[in-house]
Amino acid sequence: MTVLLSEVDATRLREWLCAAAPTLGVLPHHSLRVTRLGGGYSNLTFEVSVGDAVSTTAPMILRRPPVGVRADRGAHDMRREFRVLSAVYGSAVPVPKPLALCEDESVLGGMFFLMSKVDGVVVRALDDAPVLREETVMRRMSEACIDGLAALHALPVQQMPLYDAGKAEGYGSRQVQGWLTRWIAARTEDVSDEDARVVFQWLADALPTPIAPSLLHNDWKFDNLVVDAADPTTIRGVLDWEMAAVGDSRFDLATSLGYWVEAGDPVALRALALGVTTAPGCLTRDEVVQRYGAQRGITIDDPVYWWAFGLAKLAVVVLQLYARYAAGVTRDPRFAPLGTMAELLMQTARSALERNSLRAM
Repeated sequence: MTVLLSEVDATRLREWLCAAAPTLGVLPHHSLRVTRLGGGYSNLTFEVSVGDAVSTTAPMILRRPPVGVRADRGAHDMRREFRVLSAVYGSAVPVPKPLALCEDESVLGGMFFLMSKVDGVVVRALDDAPVLREETVMRRMSEACIDGLAALHALPVQQMPLYDAGKAEGYGSRQVQGWLTRWIAARTEDVSDEDARVVFQWLADALPTPIAPSLLHNDWKFDNLVVDAADPTTIRGVLDWEMAAVGDSRFDLATSLGYWVEAGDPVALRALALGVTTAPGCLTRDEVVQRYGAQRGITIDDPVYWWAFGLAKLAVVVLQLYARYAAGVTRDPRFAPLGTMAELLMQTARSALERNSLRAM
């Protein structure tokens, strides 16, 4: 993908690497080739190849916020993402090796960090790993996905430098109120508010008793996992830690459930194309809950609550993107149908709560 100079200035990046990160082996005469990766809606990711006619270094991955967006808070906090990677690296959860953090926004117009490149594939469609068309392989990959989430939540978070007991307390209530506040702030006149009001009131009234805090990824899904190309049941790296937090691990499970569309779901929900979870052999939402609970050694009470929260959270994220489009901040045509998508997700959450069911209707 073409890289805009405003996104990554290779000359300025090389100068910074030579001066501030000499251990990475970049020299003044080296050429830098920067390639944009993926087509996500949030932070930008690039592959940086360094070398000359004689030698090359291992490619690196650069992460930065969208041009013009502050990188010191929320999903665009580069310091925080780098810090989380540093804490998780070397644990039972595979992540890229954090290499260098640049807090000087004058270098590329925003903070950024570099990490190692993980070999493998990111599965957004079955064509990315055709072996997943085999039901047994698809099932094992979906099991590995949930087992990986359980492994993350089993890490000794209280021993990590990012742990803050004060912030962990009350995490659930802040989540419900916070996502409601974001919905209200982002909603446009052409997006219905009726289902959201019902769902968020329900979530607030039925908030489960919290459990011991864990490190949360907050966006755990297939296309944030780098898997082995030949054996996609092997996770080689977990990406996109921009929303990581410390809190009740069931909220992390909830986010995964929000993305987990089943083959038997209504056509409109399957049309959202949230991943490959509709493929034959993949775990169902009920099986996801059961397997996660077994791996953690806990019982997941009120699983419908967690699915509904995941759907509501995803609806807000989608609405925030649509609000940018409606306001003319972006002209990306992918954003145009997101208002309708947000409504559908919120309708599904309300229906699930009213029927107390993990099946969509």
